[in-house]
Amino acid sequence: MDYSNFLSYLKFEKRYSNHTVVAYQNDLQQFSDYLNKIYELNLASQVRHTQIRSWLVSLMEAKIDARSINRKISTLKSYFKFLMKTGLLEKDPMKKVQSPKISKRLPVFVEEKNIQDFISSFEYAEDYEGIRNKTILILFYSTGMRLNELVNLKISDIDFYNQSIKVLGKGNKERLIPFGRELNELLKEYLKMRKKNFNTETEMLLLTDKGENIYHRLVYRIINQQLQELTTVEKKSPHVLRHSFATHMLNHGADINSIKEILGHANLSATQVYTHNTIDKLKNIYKQAHPKA
Repeated sequence: MDYSNFLSYLKFEKRYSNHTVVAYQNDLQQFSDYLNKIYELNLASQVRHTQIRSWLVSLMEAKIDARSINRKISTLKSYFKFLMKTGLLEKDPMKKVQSPKISKRLPVFVEEKNIQDFISSFEYAEDYEGIRNKTILILFYSTGMRLNELVNLKISDIDFYNQSIKVLGKGNKERLIPFGRELNELLKEYLKMRKKNFNTETEMLLLTDKGENIYHRLVYRIINQQLQELTTVEKKSPHVLRHSFATHMLNHGADINSIKEILGHANLSATQVYTHNTIDKLKNIYKQAHPKA
């Protein structure tokens, strides 16, 4: 099954990130391998909804979770829609394929007091690595940006006067995120340390301790190590800080549409999941304060 043109479409027209394109490629390769092995099919035009259902059943039997299966279904829907759009297919086999229902997972977040206490009390080394690691933590918590957005930050993306950062989000959509005085001062301190340690012309904001562009796995490891000290929540990834940012903003009365814009969500439904945590807090306040509770 040839899907090379579809991947090129995702990369150059939809302008998806390499990470996303690879995820689509892996899903399509897995599906193609299944069709070839079980049905000896090699052409997308030969695929019927029954064969797609058969593949999905095999995934369920392999204990693949519903969320991952839904992602693979989304990949196939996009692929066959592309074939229909380009005139390579007359009938969409995905029309009769339904996605399995999944229960909504509430975002994992760190309590506000825990983060504030940690930031004020944790002793970072006063060398480049220490300042950089603190900057990464505060950047995530102060802006709610994604891991990929942080890794690709450039020095020119920071507007110190207006205290805002320009980030390139999903689908190459730019947005401005405001930040406060604490991060403003920390970024200036970091850039001084960066200049002192490295004579480099790169525009990338965050560097490794060898002066090279920082990468996803290193940032993940830095945050994971810091969260080990900070919280007992099972998941300890940069996304936990994004969840914490959104939850704490809502708890302090921020408008949900404003949070949607800051987070770079395409749909409000993606942001509304944070209201569950806020409602739990309001229920506790109600029980403590209302005479009829």
